[in-house]
Amino acid sequence: MNVRSRLARVAAVLAVVSLVALSPTPAHAEEYVTITGSGSTWSENALAQWRKNVASNYGMTINYSASGSSAGRSEFIKQTVDFAVSEIPFQTESTPDNPTPESGMPPYKYMPIVAGGTSLMYNLKIGGKRVTNLRLSGEVIAKIFSGQISKWNDAAIQADNPALAMPDRDITPVYRSDGSGTSAQFTLWMSKQFGTIWTQGMRSQFPQVNASFKGQSGSLGVAGYVSQDYGEGAITYVEYSYAMKSGFPVAKVLNNAGYYVEPTFQSVAVALMSAGINADLTQNLDGVYNSGDPRSYPMSSYSYMIVPTALNKTFTEKKGKTLGKFISYMLCEGQQQASALGYSPLPMNLVQAGSDVMSSIPGSGGGIDFSACNNPTFKAGDSPSNNQLAATAPNPPDCDKRGPTQCVEGTGGAQEATDATGSGGVSGGASSADAGAGTTTTTDPAAAAGAQAAGSEPVYDANGNLVSGGGAVNAATSLPFTIAEGGWGPQAYVMLAAALLLVGAILVPPLVLRRRGSGARH
Repeated sequence: MNVRSRLARVAAVLAVVSLVALSPTPAHAEEYVTITGSGSTWSENALAQWRKNVASNYGMTINYSASGSSAGRSEFIKQTVDFAVSEIPFQTESTPDNPTPESGMPPYKYMPIVAGGTSLMYNLKIGGKRVTNLRLSGEVIAKIFSGQISKWNDAAIQADNPALAMPDRDITPVYRSDGSGTSAQFTLWMSKQFGTIWTQGMRSQFPQVNASFKGQSGSLGVAGYVSQDYGEGAITYVEYSYAMKSGFPVAKVLNNAGYYVEPTFQSVAVALMSAGINADLTQNLDGVYNSGDPRSYPMSSYSYMIVPTALNKTFTEKKGKTLGKFISYMLCEGQQQASALGYSPLPMNLVQAGSDVMSSIPGSGGGIDFSACNNPTFKAGDSPSNNQLAATAPNPPDCDKRGPTQCVEGTGGAQEATDATGSGGVSGGASSADAGAGTTTTTDPAAAAGAQAAGSEPVYDANGNLVSGGGAVNAATSLPFTIAEGGWGPQAYVMLAAALLLVGAILVPPLVLRRRGSGARH
């Protein structure tokens, strides 16, 4: 090999080394182990998005099986998962719904992760055209799901809907056939508010009331049944996000102030300002059900993550580190996407409670850094009694007040207006889902998150990763190189050396070759 070839090869190697050294790398690269959880379908859409985000931004692998709240609690007891998600706490007493009390739990705590409204998704047509603005009082809802109202043109339903000539069609109530926190939340609300109509108490296992009731497994199952052609006339209770994803409307529910309200992220935020929080972080929703604020949605609640507070046969400190980072993301940056996914962001008091729980997880490294917590419900200097979303939530339009008028605008995933077939159909000016919210209509929650963020100011987390805005979501941005506050660190020296090598690779070979050529001529 001649000298010219050898020098060219050396220059090429130096250039490659230099380019590798100059590649942007995170200033604080972290290593995480895989963790696994199971449980709630109510929270599944939010968890799916957050898991995707942390995989992109931090290289985390968070496995989650939406097996239902009951199954999640059972697997946590067996220590086959690292965490569980449930809408109801452990059932430690024997009831007709739960004949075998849950026991043998490893040390644990409840932690709030996402708030939302249990919605009533339906499939109804009048004259071949889809209804998107149905309104229902709580009493009517309880009578439908207890089998006491079976026709859509029942006088009580007609009274709720003056702008619609309700059709003579059978109602098909669709319920969760598996053990479900959604069933528990829905039946708890009915038993608390309409106990003389719904007499079976809180039930995580919804009963087969009569032959007209159709049981389906999981939130996808009930939403899927209602959304099919054969589901015309059907109604189910399901998370708002599933109605949005399916492109179907939800019923506006009559609140204690006399307004029919949709479970938007703002109406849930308002309602949860009246929630009571027990010492163990379980929720007391009596104030939510009876809120006198006209903007509140009465079936609002939040979901629990059940986390270990001690090492066990599967949970290690390395898993605690990963779980702690995931929790920090969920309670802060992740809440920015909650509204686009069909949920409501957690307020500051619940984030503080979650931070305290996070501190008790082995290996987590402590609680939330509130100075860097980009949660949309509070800003620097706020107190837990404030809620930025609740303070700015719009009032419902006058046509949504109980009476002779009815708003024609659509709801949920079906924003098109419904033609009035009765009397009193008027426009409220904007659909309740869009009023003051800036949300977008889409059948895909992930796309909705992207659409909502597009055009807004980019928001980065503490490590410089893009979490929303700037026309992109879920994209991990490269981190700019900065010199550490304490002066030159190892990365700075490596990059300086790489730069010098690159300069040498470019300048030295020509000089050597020129000198050798000059010597050969002499």
